[in-house]
Amino acid sequence: MASLFDRLQARRLHPRPLFRRRPPLRHLFVYVLAGTWLALALPVAATEPIPGHSLESIRAWVLEHNPELQAMDFEAQAAEARIQPAGALPDPTASLGFRGLDPDKPWRSAGADREVDYALRQRFPLWGKRGLARTAASQDAVAAGLARLTTSRDLLSDAEVAYARYWHADQAVAVLDRRIALLRQVEEMAGVRYALGRAAQQDAIRAQVEQTSLQRERIERLATKQEAVATLNAVLGRRFDAPLATPDEAPRLAVHSASLAEALDGADAHPAVRSQQARAEAARTNVELQRRNRFPDITVGVGVMQLGNGIESTELMLEVEIPFQQRARRERERESRLLEEAALARRDATLRAVEERGASAWSQWTSARERRELIENTLLPQADATWQSALASYQVGEVDFGTLLEALNEWQGADLARVDALRDELLGAAAVRAIEGEIR
Repeated sequence: MASLFDRLQARRLHPRPLFRRRPPLRHLFVYVLAGTWLALALPVAATEPIPGHSLESIRAWVLEHNPELQAMDFEAQAAEARIQPAGALPDPTASLGFRGLDPDKPWRSAGADREVDYALRQRFPLWGKRGLARTAASQDAVAAGLARLTTSRDLLSDAEVAYARYWHADQAVAVLDRRIALLRQVEEMAGVRYALGRAAQQDAIRAQVEQTSLQRERIERLATKQEAVATLNAVLGRRFDAPLATPDEAPRLAVHSASLAEALDGADAHPAVRSQQARAEAARTNVELQRRNRFPDITVGVGVMQLGNGIESTELMLEVEIPFQQRARRERERESRLLEEAALARRDATLRAVEERGASAWSQWTSARERRELIENTLLPQADATWQSALASYQVGEVDFGTLLEALNEWQGADLARVDALRDELLGAAAVRAIEGEIR
């Protein structure tokens, strides 16, 4: 058996290494790769808020993520990028010519009897054609930007409409759930009265039948909610089954116009109308450009003639187009005039369409608002008082179960009608706001 001195001596002769053996580099690479994969595997949606809790979240999501709006952004930028090239000079042309070639050996190097011509030509459009082309491209870019603004306004309006339907579906289901809960209480009350011999068994059965009917309506409302979710996700540019947050409160869509005439005062300034006006101006500019094409452009060129290894001579060239194809030019002018007329007619049609949409939306909004106010201020208090009276009377046996059930249906039906009227009011308000330009 080794003594303590022997063990100490062995440790002194074979000391412990200062550094432990490191793991192979491939293991370290595997660890780094696994950590990176885990970091990338975390869903982006976990850090990105889910839209739906408020109308502001819906608007922000549409402006940031809608693919149609993104496409029109790129198209507007592309239209702006066409402005500068539209008025630029055409590219010059360079030419290289050989004279005095030997037909049998054309590849031989230049000799004393061979000429080489070098020429550079540049065409110059005259009579303000470049400026007109740049102006037309600028007007087209303005039209594209206004079309993008029109699309964003329409998408925001569609998002408000879809969100209002989404919120309404939740509220309608909540009203039905309260109504079903009240029917269960009424059923229990009818069962107690039947046990005491004060009511017929038919009362409880009738309450059960009414609950079954409401369950069927609830299924229909839930299907409507799924449709609203799919529509809202489509406007947002998301999958049809993407999750949405529960609305925190009823959406508020304020209409600032005091009358229909005031709401339609700005119809001429609607971006859709202004976009068509910009296109009409671009067409008018193209008419003038085609008219200027009657006058010829010029081409200026310079050249050098090489004879052997020296410069023999230089030349200056001036070319003028001959306006020979007059019929083709007249047809192009006619085409541009017709396109201008079409653009003006389309502008008028767009203006009429905006006014029609505004009038229809105003009618929907005002009628729905009046219905909601009538229900909230008159029908609901009356139905509530009728329900309370019928409930008290039924408990003491002064009215039958049919009267109690009818009072309950009128009370909760009025509440559901209020929610439906508020939905229609919100839909009309969203359309009016799209006309008067209050959507941001």
